[in-house]
Amino acid sequence: MRMPRGGRLVLATCLGSLFVLVLYFQSITKPEPGGKTGSTRGKSRRGPLQTLYNGDQQLELLAAHGSLQGRRELLEQACLSHTRKRRVLSPEDLKHLIVDDKHSLIYCYVPKVACTNWKRVLMVLTSDGRYTDPLAIPANEAHVAGNLRTLSEFSIHEINHRLRTYLKFIFVREPFERLVSAYRNKFTRSYNTAFHKRYGTKIIRRHRPDPEPRALREGNDVTFQEFVQYLVDPRTQREEPFNEHWERVHSLCHPCLIHYDIVGKYETLEPDAQAVLKSTGVEGTLQFPKSGKSTRTDGNLAAHFFKHISPFYQKKLFNLYRMDFLLFNYSTPEYLRTQ
Repeated sequence: MRMPRGGRLVLATCLGSLFVLVLYFQSITKPEPGGKTGSTRGKSRRGPLQTLYNGDQQLELLAAHGSLQGRRELLEQACLSHTRKRRVLSPEDLKHLIVDDKHSLIYCYVPKVACTNWKRVLMVLTSDGRYTDPLAIPANEAHVAGNLRTLSEFSIHEINHRLRTYLKFIFVREPFERLVSAYRNKFTRSYNTAFHKRYGTKIIRRHRPDPEPRALREGNDVTFQEFVQYLVDPRTQREEPFNEHWERVHSLCHPCLIHYDIVGKYETLEPDAQAVLKSTGVEGTLQFPKSGKSTRTDGNLAAHFFKHISPFYQKKLFNLYRMDFLLFNYSTPEYLRTQ
């Protein structure tokens, strides 16, 4: 009996959805500790997932300020407590996940959380000798599209395989410290003219009473208060997604859909980065670059910028970034005034 045309269409649609659902369900499944860790080109070697989940090695992978295992568990508990809706992942959702097939690694990069140095490290790891020193790689080259492969470039089958078997890691930062860092870098530096034109002019036009023609033309003097107003304005996200520099981490990296094996923090960058490199077996030959900037987060910088933001807008902004605070176990800042 021949199936009607409408029935064939429904069947094709269902089969297509099934492939995406496979990605979804496999992405939230924890990897098997003793499982294989990707292609080794015929060699028998311990992969990073095996190293991480091997009980004998676990003590060596403790960060100075807490257990990496503990962070994973806290994240999983927070996801169960604070997320209700499940959705499927599409390749479009995976553009921030960088793949290192040589070492069976997946890294979700978050702007303003040492991602330039992590990209440099991954360029060294994947270059087959072309690069040897991460700091010798110019910062702008580290961000060139095509220098590193992202998970979105693979087929559904290849995506599922890597999500199941590769070590997946992410680095996060106190949300408002990251936000202030993004504002300072993109709106107070004279060289970021592209951001001034692209976002600054729009922010000034929408949120500054009686702006001067020069400000509307150049967009290079956006205040932090205007930036906050832009972020919490419902029209902003209706028009287009947030720029990656101030997009929420949970929207960039989907930590409740993808099981990250290591959750590193900017505040403990050095020991956490060392743990990742140790799990790959390259710690002795490759060191994570030491930044001249302090990674200590005591709230002083953000507190200074929030001093002139009204409680009304502080509350709106906190609600906007609330999920990142909850998922990554960051306390509500003491300086915040939401009453």
